[in-house]
Amino acid sequence: MATTPAISEDVLAKYEPVIGLEVHVQLLTASKIFCSCSTRFGDPPNTNVCPVCLGLPGALPVLNRKAVEFAALAALALGCRINEVSIFARKNYFYPDLPKGYQISQYDKPLAEFGFIEIELNGSKKKIGITRLHLEEDAGKSLHEGFADSAHKTAIDLNRTGVPLAEIVSEPDMRSPEEAYEYLTRLKEIILYTGVSDCNMEEGSLRCDANISVRPRGQKEFGTKTEVKNVNSFRFIKQALEYEIERHIGVIEGGGRITQETRLYNAHEGRTYGMRSKEQAHDYRYFPEPDLLPLVVDEKWQASIRASLPELPEARRQRMMKEYGITAGDAHTLTLTRAMADQFESAARTAKNPKRVANLVQSELLGRLKALGLELEQSPISMAGVTASADLVESGAISGKMLKDLYDLCFERKQDFPAVYEAEGRPEQSRDTSALEKLVDELIAANPKQVEQYRAGKKTMIGFFVGQVMKASRGQANPQLVNEVLTKKLER
Repeated sequence: MATTPAISEDVLAKYEPVIGLEVHVQLLTASKIFCSCSTRFGDPPNTNVCPVCLGLPGALPVLNRKAVEFAALAALALGCRINEVSIFARKNYFYPDLPKGYQISQYDKPLAEFGFIEIELNGSKKKIGITRLHLEEDAGKSLHEGFADSAHKTAIDLNRTGVPLAEIVSEPDMRSPEEAYEYLTRLKEIILYTGVSDCNMEEGSLRCDANISVRPRGQKEFGTKTEVKNVNSFRFIKQALEYEIERHIGVIEGGGRITQETRLYNAHEGRTYGMRSKEQAHDYRYFPEPDLLPLVVDEKWQASIRASLPELPEARRQRMMKEYGITAGDAHTLTLTRAMADQFESAARTAKNPKRVANLVQSELLGRLKALGLELEQSPISMAGVTASADLVESGAISGKMLKDLYDLCFERKQDFPAVYEAEGRPEQSRDTSALEKLVDELIAANPKQVEQYRAGKKTMIGFFVGQVMKASRGQANPQLVNEVLTKKLER
């Protein structure tokens, strides 16, 4: 993997990165923003198009109300102020996959402004400002590969043209690639909770452009920035930023000057390449879209949108910690997706011990799913099944060892826990005290050295005997009863 020339930690420490991110989120509407064409992904090229998408003479745009509501919902979730009046504008530039020769976007009067996302890194919290969230239409897609007869052909697919986007522009508040990664992670999490987008990066539902510059620490003025475009994963964005920071510092330390430009990241080589110069700002000749009236989202409409705002991840974590007595780590894992959080809470409300349910989800369920490359939705054990198993352990009916064995059977048979438990004859831990006492007597007689150590004050030796009893009973003995019987026998 190619990298920049090695730069010492001392030299790196002299400079401070300044990072801002522009994120495009495709809104999960069934139709496009200004026409009724489908937004469905994967259809044959140029089948979801109409005169409006294609920019044919006389075709007029009609704004999709649902796209406005989705964008406003996302803005509220990000702490933005919704502007009662916003204006659509024409952003004029020529590109082969932009059939009208302009993109309908918002410029000086966006839908929403002044939001933030709070991130946490190494135990410290920091607010990253959001400058604006505005609505715009997507362009088409240029296809540069897959042509057997020539390596120099490019095809155009206009299915994406007119797909609704919310562009979320951050303040240049991030000071490391790690902060940028955390910001994107939190942003995606919040957007997914609102349900306004599926944020599928592989299908282009979430795209990020990163602006990066460096400056000597203590300097207030920003350095010359470069923009890294079209990076298709958060991990690669972090790597691209790391590369650019070292490249900038290397150029400056070598007496050179950073060129303001757009660059592309090659993940296979681990480096960026210049795409086009931005030495002089591109004049997009913005002007108000004459075919669309100003967008008015009045207080009544805002209130109805706000009423559909779900409980957001961080607030939900804090509440769940209080209600169910779970740790911050438990709460974080269980709220990674809204579906998981909903399922857990539904189960936890009926469980004898919600914390035990949380522990089993993490220690037994998610571990098995990860090992098999499965998602939660593909789990043979439902959250209700986890609750049923947790209640059995809580009551002492089954041991932890028995639970593990039953979970293994669930995954092997692809059946839920209650079905497997019934099929196995509802196994329970042995509560036969006489049989247990006989077993303990045999183990004490067979291990005089360990008995002597225990009676000499090494009380931790009881763990050895508990293990031996559980092994001999093949996990069927009740651990609490085992401890009671052992303590009584060893204290004689």
